[in-house]
Order: sequence, then structure tokens, then C-alpha cells
Amino acid sequence: MRAGPSSALGAAEGSCAGGWGARPAELQGFSQRGALSDGLEPGDNAGGAPGGMPQTLSSASMFTPCGFSPHLHSAKEDDQGGLIFQDGNLASASLDALIQHLIPTTDYYPEKAYIFTFLLSSRLFIEPHELLSRVCHKCVEQQRLDDPVLDKARIRKFGPKLLQLLTEWTETFPYDFQEERMIGHLKDMIDRIAPCDEAYWKRMNQLLQALNQKLATLSHGQEGIVKINAAVSDKLVAFKSKPPSIQREILTVCSDPYTLAQQLTHVELSCFNEQKKTSNLEAYVKWFNRLCYLVATEICMPAKKKQRAQVIEFFIDVARECFNIGNFNSLMAIISGMNMSPVSRLKKTWSKVKTAKFFILEHQMDPTGNFYNYRTALRGAAHRSLTAHSNREKIVIPFFSLLIKDIYFLNEGCANRLPNGHVNFEKFLELAKQVGEFITWKQVECPFEQDHNIIHYLHTAPIFTEDGLYLASYESESPENQIEKERWKSLRSTILGKT
Repeated sequence: MRAGPSSALGAAEGSCAGGWGARPAELQGFSQRGALSDGLEPGDNAGGAPGGMPQTLSSASMFTPCGFSPHLHSAKEDDQGGLIFQDGNLASASLDALIQHLIPTTDYYPEKAYIFTFLLSSRLFIEPHELLSRVCHKCVEQQRLDDPVLDKARIRKFGPKLLQLLTEWTETFPYDFQEERMIGHLKDMIDRIAPCDEAYWKRMNQLLQALNQKLATLSHGQEGIVKINAAVSDKLVAFKSKPPSIQREILTVCSDPYTLAQQLTHVELSCFNEQKKTSNLEAYVKWFNRLCYLVATEICMPAKKKQRAQVIEFFIDVARECFNIGNFNSLMAIISGMNMSPVSRLKKTWSKVKTAKFFILEHQMDPTGNFYNYRTALRGAAHRSLTAHSNREKIVIPFFSLLIKDIYFLNEGCANRLPNGHVNFEKFLELAKQVGEFITWKQVECPFEQDHNIIHYLHTAPIFTEDGLYLASYESESPENQIEKERWKSLRSTILGKT
């Protein structure tokens, strides 16, 4: 695997089941000898939670590898025959039937998995404000909320279920409610049912307060991502030499691999804490590329090969700790940085490195078989997260570019509608499973103490451009062939102004 950083690597066609047993403190990764321990075992996804109404489940717990959680699956069939089930799972339906399936009644509440899947996918067919408008209209019609005298007994059975649905919607997709008309629909429904129970007003006020707080938090998170983006893009410059200002190396800031892996995890979790807008996704890809170039810069910068070898071994240990933490994105960035051509050509330097651990890490992130080894490790981390008793064990940071590519190929490779006009719900169930897992992973609070000095260095340390890396590489170990000699001469002329 000799490739530089990129926004996405390899093909993405499905995923592999399985995982491994995990000891409480870390994934079963490296033994004391520096090799991956044996004992890969199939991992199971824990399913669901007790059925019944009304508690909000985490997104990941809604799904099993086969589809809907068996704990939540309802035997209810649509009266109009608009829902098509296969092997007990909803496979397709008309949009109208799916909307009706979302609406609670006095004796029915939709599955948690269904709510998440439909709300996620429905925006491909209908705007959120129009969907909520149709839901409210159907509720008014079916529960006869326009009647001069309401049936209080019936409304008291229906009201809590409606409030629960609205709560789940606002908690999972808060951005939908930035529009005033969405809030207007909420208040209108409460106006209609509140005469039957004044407690509904209190519930609605709590819902709106939680929603406002969530939107404020997300807005603050976006500002942070923009600041990180600016710090990244401004540092991709070519330095004309190795002046004292760039000689502040990573080992002078942090010499402990585990500590640096912890701080990288801080950065990763803050980056994907809210990935809604395209600009935020781009910022995260830029962070990945910055880390690749930072690793390569740190390796190419020292004048002596012994120092360069020391830096390589340090980053190998950092990558190993990232693997054990479950931080696969930083792991891939570090490996990609060490595989960049300006680094990989330093043969004299690599001859001084104990490479066994590096080759093991490369094997784990090998793109062969659609990243089979990585996907197996990811399943192991996901299984550990489901059974975790602490935030330390819950950390799962996927290789982000591959995750995005998986979702892209799933979305592009399957039709949204079937030939009969039905919504292809089977596709959206799988899409929701992947997105739901990610939502659960990004909600984990980083359990490690933050070191602002290290994080500042990660964001602001000067890094070489690709040309700068090649020049530093040639200055460290002379060119080996005529092509390299000509490039070295050209780079010395353009960057250093020398001939």
C-alpha cells in the first residue's frame, strides 16, 4: 500500500460481518511483542431495547444486520395494502403509505427504526415542512381534532404518542426545525390537544427548549469546524529552507505515542461532531490530508537519518495506539503520510527502522478485498462500543473518506423508487443503518484530558507542500537516478533559488 493521502481510497461495495473479542481496556490489538494477537472472532450487533412506548433508542441499537430490530418489529399490516414486507421487513411502499405508517394512533406507535429510517430518507421525496404538514393534517383528520367537542379519553391516549414522535424528530433531525413554519406546525398541534390535558403545554415547552439548545450547540460546532479549516488551509506553503522556526518538532511537543493518539482522538471527535454541510465534510477531509502531510514533514525535516528513523518509529507507535483506541481515521492518515513517495524513498532511513509493527498496521488498512481487514477491525470496535461500560470503550472513529464513499455508492447504486413507483425502502433501511451507527459514534464524549499545547501544534505546525517534501527528501538522501536528479535541480531552483 504505497499511496499518498486522498479524499477517498478504494472501491466501496458492501461491508463485511464479524469482529473480534475485545478486552475491557482496548481492542485486542498489539501484544507486548508488537504483533497483533490472535483470536479473531465473529462479533454480534446487539439489538434494540425492550419494546413498547415511549423511549428514544440510540440509532445503532435500532438495527440488526438483518434489518429492523426483532424487539421492535410490529405485526401491523397497512389496511390499504400499501406496505410490502419481505421476510418480516418492510421492503417497499408508496410514499402515502409510508407517511401513514409514521403516524401514531391511540393503539399504535411506529417502530423506532422505522421513524429514523423514514425521516432520514423522506427528504429525497418531500421537504420536511411539507411532510410535517401532511402528518399534522392526517392527525387532525383521523383523531377528529376539528370537532367542537373533543373525545378527551381518546386524545389522552393519542397525545403522548404524538409528542413522543415530535420529540424523536426534533432530537434526531434538529436542523429541520430551523424554519419557522416547522415550529408553527408543532404549536398548532399542541393548541388542538392541550384542552384535553394542560400537561401537553409543559411537554411542548420542554421540547422547544431542548431544540433551541441543540441548535445553538450545533451552530457553535460549525464555527469551530470553520476555524479548523482555516488553520489547515493556510499552512500548505513551501518553505525555502529549514529555518529555526520550523525546527520545533513533534517530539519536543509530545514524546509519548499514547498521549498524541489521545489528542488526535480529541481532534477527530470534534471534527465529526457535526458533519451536516458539505463545507464541514470538506474541512474533515482537509484535516485528514493535513495530518498526512504533517507526518511526512516531521519525518523529512531532521537532517540526520537516525533522527528521521526515530520519528518514523514514534509515528508507528502513535498509529498502533490509534488502532487500539478505535481511531481508524488518524491511523489511516499516519500510514498514508509514511507511504508518501518523499518518505518511502528514504531507504537509508527505513533501514534503521524496526518495520514489523508498521507492516502489521499496513496489513490492517490494506485496501485488498474492499478493505476487508479494516472492516473486520471496525466491526470489532463497533461491537466493543455496544457493550462498553465507559466512554473509553465506546470510541469508534471510522476511516471517514471510505465511510462517505460507502454511503455514496449505496445511494447511487440502488434506485430510490421501484418500477411500480414504490419507494425502495430496503435501500433506505441499509442507508439508515450506516448513518445511524455514525450518529451514535459521534455522540461519544472524548474521555481523555485535552492538551491544548499539543492540539494547537497539530493545527498550526508548518508543513511542506508536496514539492517541499520532495526537496527535503532529496536533501536528506541524494537522488538515485537521473529523473530524481533533474527534479532535485528544478526544485532547488524554484524553491531555494539555487542552481
